[in-house]
Amino acid sequence: MAFSVSATTRSPRPTEVDGQHYHFVDRARFEDMIAAGDLLEWAEYAGNLYGTPKAPVVANLDAGRDVLLDIENEGARQVKENLPEAILLFILPPSRDELERRLRSRADTSEEAIAKRLSVADAQVAEARREWDWLVTNDDVTSVMEQIDRILAASERTP
Repeated sequence: MAFSVSATTRSPRPTEVDGQHYHFVDRARFEDMIAAGDLLEWAEYAGNLYGTPKAPVVANLDAGRDVLLDIENEGARQVKENLPEAILLFILPPSRDELERRLRSRADTSEEAIAKRLSVADAQVAEARREWDWLVTNDDVTSVMEQIDRILAASERTP
């Protein structure tokens, strides 16, 4: 399985590496990527643009590899429109309190940004329960990976 590295207009966190965690670009460059059709999906989240560069996804699919995208609901809708065979798995936090704890433990997010992210998360979780193919609760990484492996093994996919 290949992991798709998203593009974003947000600033990198101290431990993030350009091209590994995200492709960090300015808003003008991101808008050029949209206009050129270079993104499989894109959306604005918490004031920043995020999107999936199309070429690496297509190359991996053509090579027979599944591709994991880390995207939000609007992006998932776009992927499903462009690739109807895509399997949409939404990774849920164990609880809203745990999500808040995780955001605060980063120690790199302002109170305003935490409040905004929690508000967006509430709406996204409600939508996900209606629109995504699978919901998996992220309470233990080993358990999550086992669940995802079972889902992918059981899913019939055609190239």
